[in-house]
Amino acid sequence: MEQFLKYFYNIYIDDIHKKENNYYFYKDNSLFCILKNYRTNDEIKDILEICNEIGMKYPISQIIFNKFNQVNSLYENNNYILMKINSNTSSDITLNDIIKINNNLYLNKNKKELYRNNWANLWENKVDYFEYQIKELGRNKKIVLNSFSYYIGLAENAISIANIANINKQNNYEEKIVLSHRRVNYPCMEYEFFNPLNYIFDIQVRDVAEYLKSMFFYTDRKKTLKELINYIYKVNLTSYEANMLYARLLYPSYYFDIYEKVIENLKDESELLDIVSRVDEYELFLKDAYFELSKLYKIEQVLWIINKKEL
Repeated sequence: MEQFLKYFYNIYIDDIHKKENNYYFYKDNSLFCILKNYRTNDEIKDILEICNEIGMKYPISQIIFNKFNQVNSLYENNNYILMKINSNTSSDITLNDIIKINNNLYLNKNKKELYRNNWANLWENKVDYFEYQIKELGRNKKIVLNSFSYYIGLAENAISIANIANINKQNNYEEKIVLSHRRVNYPCMEYEFFNPLNYIFDIQVRDVAEYLKSMFFYTDRKKTLKELINYIYKVNLTSYEANMLYARLLYPSYYFDIYEKVIENLKDESELLDIVSRVDEYELFLKDAYFELSKLYKIEQVLWIINKKEL
């Protein structure tokens, strides 16, 4: 990466540290990150627009153009982007922060490349692909083979609720599409939250659901449910949004994210054990979530979840 920086940015640095798939270094007391870019050129154009709109208000990482005045720098057959991290690397973002920040920027027609909202269709396509993929690549992965069908079933329940929510959505209902992220983890570190390459536009419950799922596996059922209750009594959701929140809590992105890396041999399948071992507890959380949401909204039922017995 030293040669990469010299060639594309005229930066001469010897002390570069790799963390997972990213590279970090300090220059002039500022932290920089080199990371692979998986976004399209049109998406990058919209992302730069967002950075211009709210970059003065929030510590969004700054995308650095190379000496050819381009965002992407092609190196070893991969596009990389250099970013200056403007946020605190030791601070985290709370659920209240997520609500406040995400609702400060809404989708307009100029940012259509970042719009995501057809969850049911996207999930259906993913399930079909995963089912094909496991037949080809999963034969020798025992943990995956023993757990895969369960999570496909959970995903199908999520797809069903999302489809029903879309059917029941009122014709005159105009969705509030806010600045969101592909993934939000718990704890949500500030520098990850303000990484613009993670930006998309979606309904307001997307980030909340992903944050809560991650919180569950990082903490426990009781703390996660308390956070969910605080959220639903603080934010005025529509019936559609409430059902989509529940659908997203059902959809096991936490499993599939690791599963994909296991299939690609980027992670050991033993990393799935922490998730698989907490199946019963998560089902009880889903049951709790249903009953709390149903106090305020009409939520579609998943009978095997709401009939789940306490351990």
